[in-house]
Amino acid sequence: MAINRRKQYLQRAILVVGVLVGINILAAYFHTRWDLTAEKRYTLTPATKNLLRGLDSTVTIEVFLKGDYPASFRQLAQSSQELLEEFREYGGNRIQFSFQNPGQGLPDSSRMAFQQSLVEKGIMPFNMQVQEDANQGYSEKLIFPGALVHYGSKTVGVNLLKNQGGLNPEAAMNSSESLLEYQFANAIYQLQQKEPPLLGYMLGNGELLGAEVYDLLTSMQSSYLLDTLTLQYISYIPKEFDAIVFAKPASRFSDEDKLKIDQYVMNGGKVLWFIDELNASIDSLAHQESFVAFDKDLNLEDILFRYGVRINQDLVQDMQSDFVPQVVDRTGQMQPLAFPYFPLLTPTGAHPIVKNLDLVLSHFASSIDTVKGGNIKKTVLLTTSSNSRSVSSPTEVTWNSLRVKPNRRDFNKKFLPVAVLLEGEFTSLFRNRLDENTQMAIQKASGRPFKNNSDSINKMIVVSDADVVTNAFSQKSGPLQMGVNLYDQSMVYANREFLLNSLAFLTNNAGIMDARNKELTMRLLNPEKVKQEKSKWQVICFVVPIGLILLFASIFLFIRKRKYEV
Repeated sequence: MAINRRKQYLQRAILVVGVLVGINILAAYFHTRWDLTAEKRYTLTPATKNLLRGLDSTVTIEVFLKGDYPASFRQLAQSSQELLEEFREYGGNRIQFSFQNPGQGLPDSSRMAFQQSLVEKGIMPFNMQVQEDANQGYSEKLIFPGALVHYGSKTVGVNLLKNQGGLNPEAAMNSSESLLEYQFANAIYQLQQKEPPLLGYMLGNGELLGAEVYDLLTSMQSSYLLDTLTLQYISYIPKEFDAIVFAKPASRFSDEDKLKIDQYVMNGGKVLWFIDELNASIDSLAHQESFVAFDKDLNLEDILFRYGVRINQDLVQDMQSDFVPQVVDRTGQMQPLAFPYFPLLTPTGAHPIVKNLDLVLSHFASSIDTVKGGNIKKTVLLTTSSNSRSVSSPTEVTWNSLRVKPNRRDFNKKFLPVAVLLEGEFTSLFRNRLDENTQMAIQKASGRPFKNNSDSINKMIVVSDADVVTNAFSQKSGPLQMGVNLYDQSMVYANREFLLNSLAFLTNNAGIMDARNKELTMRLLNPEKVKQEKSKWQVICFVVPIGLILLFASIFLFIRKRKYEV
């Protein structure tokens, strides 16, 4: 009887081992994963999966999040590793990644040069305070929460930490984790493109082309092919341009100019407008106490109205604004004072362009009204805060307004639109306005017939402040990044990110922008409830496991005793 029992045990053991071996063999050939999180944290978007499956060369990713970092950065590193492991599930061996401490083991000079190269690639340092010894104070340490993505001979930097103005550190870090898939997928998408989209920077109507748009031009050149187009020197805008950009035109557009733009739009061309409706600039206050903001007479009202928006002839003021330094007493003491004409624009948060985006700095912005009717979808991207107002033109702008504390009751307007996305089938401004000879001349010049409507869904973005994409110029450092205050360069607003997101949405047909819609839910403990019930849960966590072990031991002994008692 004992021999039979031993034989049964051996057979069961062999069966268990055989099942385990079989499962491992099957797992080697048939691999699957299940994402059980409510927000699908570990599920990639279809566009990202297609991108990774279609790689024809190895992508190497260096993540600079290795080291003795605070818990929040370790969590960001862990999330990055989990995401890249998920990338490898679809990209296979073509996805290679490693975690490094930037500059570790290098001499000081080499380490500083390497860190400077990271900054030049867009990986911004974070100044972290660390305590080296319990008996000593805190010291500052620069960390670079970013990554370098290599594809063939090309490299692009990815900034993994997103500063979220007004958010607590936990929420800001959560936003950064939410954007990880988009950051890496977009970098890979840009690198693997054999021919990047072609952008046209429009000239001929007084648009900017100097040091104040240095960052704008270099940012566009980093990811796109860029060329200039002088509107008056061409008979039409070539369809090869995926999008065109107008940056602060200053002189009047003729009907001939607008006809070229209109037919470009009707044939599927994308337009990114940065328009100052009023003649208002901080340079006007450089040598005088005040100036009058008035209409620039750009003659764009009719074409923008036909497409679905109207830029109002006003200036918005906001309690949420940037500052300028001013003399506050007779001793010449300087103090930063909030300037209501420099509103910090709030992303609406609903669209991929502005999802998890920080505040955007603007100067002398106007409000935008959307026009009802038509087959155009209007999506507001940037607005003022809940404490704002508009001042109609002509209006006097003076330094004295800085020295008078604004009355919050006067700022009673909420969320005035400053940037709007338009999507749909656009109707030509020149519909039923041109005779047959003119239409034939257009077809002869461009090789395309005159169109009264766009053939398919098209899109454009209208921003009522061109200073969103201009940069300050420092006598010491040269052109700064857009979205940086000349007098306090420590804070970098999301102007460049807004620009690049807008261009990506207009020109990217692969759907990579969908990854920006991913949102991770923060499941934080209620600190007040934790404080009140701390002792109770400590007792439960200590007593219950021990009690369960004792209970199971008692049951086991009872059963064993009943089984073998005589």
